[in-house]
Amino acid sequence: MPVLADSASLLAYDVRRSSRARRVRVSVDRAGRVEVVLPQALELGAAEQAVRDLRTWIERQQRNASRQRAAVLDRGGTLPYLGASLTVVPGAGHTRVSRRGATLLVPEGPQQAAAIERWYRHMARSEIGERLDRACASSGLRYTRLAIRDQRTRWGSCSTGGVLSFNWRLLLAPPEVLDYVVWHEVCHLAVHDHSPRFWALVARYCPDHRTHAAWLRHNAGTLVL
Repeated sequence: MPVLADSASLLAYDVRRSSRARRVRVSVDRAGRVEVVLPQALELGAAEQAVRDLRTWIERQQRNASRQRAAVLDRGGTLPYLGASLTVVPGAGHTRVSRRGATLLVPEGPQQAAAIERWYRHMARSEIGERLDRACASSGLRYTRLAIRDQRTRWGSCSTGGVLSFNWRLLLAPPEVLDYVVWHEVCHLAVHDHSPRFWALVARYCPDHRTHAAWLRHNAGTLVL
């Protein structure tokens, strides 16, 4: 339900009712669109009030989203790969993606995007698997399986059975950011919550974890193809 706020607030937003929501939630997506999730029992006015109350935060998120979109456009014909910049070279004779130094050879045509994503997914299993094995060897912890996924809201997760899942888009981030996420999930093998004990363990293996977590929060929208 799209709603145009009045001239005093100058903010447009969408309202979505949810039977699972217990409180009002406001989010700003990568395109800068504002969504307000309302519990079924609340009046529509609660959405407007939430937008008014959070206007400063919303505008800050929209500016950040705009900055991230501009950063993606500034890539030109390149793609990031763990801190490197790979020049994308399409060719009619390329049936799949391959890397030659700083060049990424890709197919031409409509299959190009899917082929590039498949390559990143494949490389994610290798890059993350190596880091994961080193981290476990160093910490003495063990995982049962590695899964590469495309989670909408998570960069990684750890199941109670020891399955570690990671978002393939982490390969678009700097290597130290990927290292942090790996350590974050490895530490969950020992401590499954986010208690002070957990963060103390993360700090032992990744002293700059706050810096890397902040980078992810502020640049998540740039981790797209």
